[in-house]
Amino acid sequence: IFPHGFDPNLGIIAPINPMMAGISLVPPPPVQPELPVIKEIIHCKSCTLFPQNPNLPPPSTRERPPGCKTVFVGGLPENASEEIIREVFDQCGEIIAIRKSKKNFCHIRFSEEFMVDKALYLSGYRMRIGSSTDKKDSGRIHVDFAQARDDLYEWECKQRLLAREERHRRKIQEDRLRPPSPPPIMHYSEHEVGLLAERLKDDNKFSEAIAVLFTWIERGEVNRRTANHFYSMIQSANSHVRRLMNEKAQHEEEMELAKEHFKNSLLAILTQFEQITAVFTAATRQKAWDHFSKAQRKNIDIWRKQCEELRNAHSEEIMGIRREEEMEMSDEDLEENPCKKIRMDDSALAAQSCALREENDSLRWQLDAYRNEVELLKKEQGKAHRSEEDHTHEQQLHFLQQTMHSMQQQLLRLQEELKSKELELEQARDEQHYLEGEVFSLREKELYDCAGCIYCLACLLHANLVTVMFGHLLCSLSAGVISTFLHVHPFGANIEYLWSYIQRLDAKISASELERLMVRLPNMFKQEFSGVGATLEKRWKFCGFEALNSA
Repeated sequence: IFPHGFDPNLGIIAPINPMMAGISLVPPPPVQPELPVIKEIIHCKSCTLFPQNPNLPPPSTRERPPGCKTVFVGGLPENASEEIIREVFDQCGEIIAIRKSKKNFCHIRFSEEFMVDKALYLSGYRMRIGSSTDKKDSGRIHVDFAQARDDLYEWECKQRLLAREERHRRKIQEDRLRPPSPPPIMHYSEHEVGLLAERLKDDNKFSEAIAVLFTWIERGEVNRRTANHFYSMIQSANSHVRRLMNEKAQHEEEMELAKEHFKNSLLAILTQFEQITAVFTAATRQKAWDHFSKAQRKNIDIWRKQCEELRNAHSEEIMGIRREEEMEMSDEDLEENPCKKIRMDDSALAAQSCALREENDSLRWQLDAYRNEVELLKKEQGKAHRSEEDHTHEQQLHFLQQTMHSMQQQLLRLQEELKSKELELEQARDEQHYLEGEVFSLREKELYDCAGCIYCLACLLHANLVTVMFGHLLCSLSAGVISTFLHVHPFGANIEYLWSYIQRLDAKISASELERLMVRLPNMFKQEFSGVGATLEKRWKFCGFEALNSA
């Protein structure tokens, strides 16, 4: 297999006449391939070369060896010396060596491969030394490729050189296109742990730091001595989950805003389409249609059809967007918030009803236009004579009647669908009123239960267990919920865990406000420290009943 871009036959030239006037080895003018090459007599100082009969077949040659620079010359005259042979073949190119045998043949090695093709041109010539007619001074020479170890060795060396160059070029290309290697991960040490803990807290360096932490854990750096450090770093990594969830919620909100903007833009475009269609419909009515010429009517009709097709495609796109929005709504959201479900169903039904009304109006406009066209065709039919145009008008009239019939059926079907949608809308509204009453009753029950909790807190206040008065009802409810939550957790809970639970009830409260509230109630809540070193953690416990026991 040769390297890319390397042609083993490069440098090989077609046979030429090396003995033309000027002894310059200029190639002959191009001839037709089917015409035989006419060879001429070649005169040298010591001998003369006569060409063979052109009607005879050309001399045969063996297969060319790779890198051949040596030729075999047979049929030489017995009296031919090395000087005469050099004189004849020196015009083909630079000769490196001539190896003459005692018999009538020799081997000639040239410096380049293309010189061998010039020497092959002399094959078939009859050589005569001087003007002698002696048999020993004449002979028919035969030139053929020769297999020489020197030629083969040089050719193999050249091929290996080209292969090395090709490999080097490919390696440079691969190195240039290869992506850069990732930076090496440093080994575990106390100093690196401190730096990594700081980088885990930085949002810009978090990705690199978490990769280093993963590599250390995979390497097996975790043991009893380093477990606390790794636990702290894992805890820092876990704290980024909340930030990622906030970012996700922000991106989802941006996507919803973009969808809403896109839908509003489509609705605005659809409104403009409807207005343009209304203009075309008004123009096709009889009081305006009769004043247009035939060419103008044709153009207006074409424009109207194009506008209606675009309008219908636009309406289908909007309906597809609405169907996607309905499919994206999950069952969990529907179960958690029934009022929201009813509102969304209500809005979807209202949107479908609006779309059906718009389509109903457009079909009515089209029906009016077709009726006007039918009336015009009837008038033209009564005025004109029976001809080929009458036949075409009849076909158009029949087609328009069929179209009107189909559109009337479609209009009736749309009206039925509109009535059914309106009934569904009324049912949905009744169900909404019923569920709103249920929600109101549940809220009253919840307030009643909270009043019971407030009553318990008031008893504690009356017993002088709490010395600080609460400012508003929200603090009382929060204190009661915290007391219940900590009573269920006898070993205490940290402020983040407690805040994550309270946030479900009141999303506006923060962890700092919650902690300030618990600090203000030392007779009900106390703070304890647990763990050593990196595992040191603050926990809150409920101590209201301890005060009752001591009393």
